[in-house]
Amino acid sequence: MADPFPFAKPFLHLLDPERAHELTLRALETNLVPPQPPVDEPSIAIQLFGRRLASPVGLAAGFDKNARVFRRMYAQGFGFVEIGGVTPRPQRGNPRPRVFRLPQDAAVINNMGFPSDGAETVVRRLGGERPPGMLGVNLASNGDSADPAADFVGLVQRFSAYADYLTLDISCPNSVNGKVFLDPPRLRELMERIAAVDRGPMPPKLVAKFSPDVDDALLEQLVNILMEAKIDGISVSNTTVERPSTLRDDASMKGGLSGRPLFALSTGMLAKVATLTGGAVPLIGVGGIASGPQAYEKIRAGATAVQVYTGLIYGGTALVTRIKRELAVLLMRDGYGTLSEAVGTARSVRKVSL
Repeated sequence: MADPFPFAKPFLHLLDPERAHELTLRALETNLVPPQPPVDEPSIAIQLFGRRLASPVGLAAGFDKNARVFRRMYAQGFGFVEIGGVTPRPQRGNPRPRVFRLPQDAAVINNMGFPSDGAETVVRRLGGERPPGMLGVNLASNGDSADPAADFVGLVQRFSAYADYLTLDISCPNSVNGKVFLDPPRLRELMERIAAVDRGPMPPKLVAKFSPDVDDALLEQLVNILMEAKIDGISVSNTTVERPSTLRDDASMKGGLSGRPLFALSTGMLAKVATLTGGAVPLIGVGGIASGPQAYEKIRAGATAVQVYTGLIYGGTALVTRIKRELAVLLMRDGYGTLSEAVGTARSVRKVSL
């Protein structure tokens, strides 16, 4: 079946971004979106958290916040899927309008503030048959929480039975408690409290998600704390509050910027984290990916896997197929038999078995 997105995009982009997203979720829920063709070349398969994935291209958190369509996203070509962010209790998030497209920049400004159906509803949707691929759950504290660390502890306990990995979203710029753990003492306390949690007989891996807006000195402190806590992976990066001078659209709205303008900033931080970790843990590269060459640049900067979201707003899920095909061609061009051989080659990052 032909990709319907080029025909639907003009209509969707006439709507408010949140309304357009809701229609997209409903189309996926009712199987109106055809699956992507299976084009996973053996060369792009990866090992992530001890598990073989047919593709390094994952769905970033934010698209399926409340676990409504995650099972269907594997058929859209994703090698792994991350839902959330999920908060312990339901919350509305910030007042609307809170999402803004910047079409000339292939970007989005998001000031949603973690609207969430809450942990209990999401757990109910995750119940039953496990999905066919790797599943991550992005965790966040409630905006009115007096003890954000306790929120994370409770969420780790609640979701350990359902996820392959859990992402501690410690860097969201759009909520009251979104960045409190960018303070090193508070991050250390959080990791100590989570270390005491019983995550069951098959504990999910723990991943921390960084902001691209921290300076180098703070970044080094945060990475050292996470490595001392034996973090299993790091995701780089969240959205940015910076506004590059190259933007062509009005970007005066409050919120985190994602999409094409984030690519260079997030990839630069990814390379720094790769150097600081020395290849000891897998990194997930996210931010501004809208092509195979951009995904490849993230991989060569040190990412074992990558995630996309904003690119889907402008390219549909056919983008996933294109990225995978282009990755296979780039690996062949550069003489790599497997994607893992290319990880970190732009900065000579030491590669380890993951």
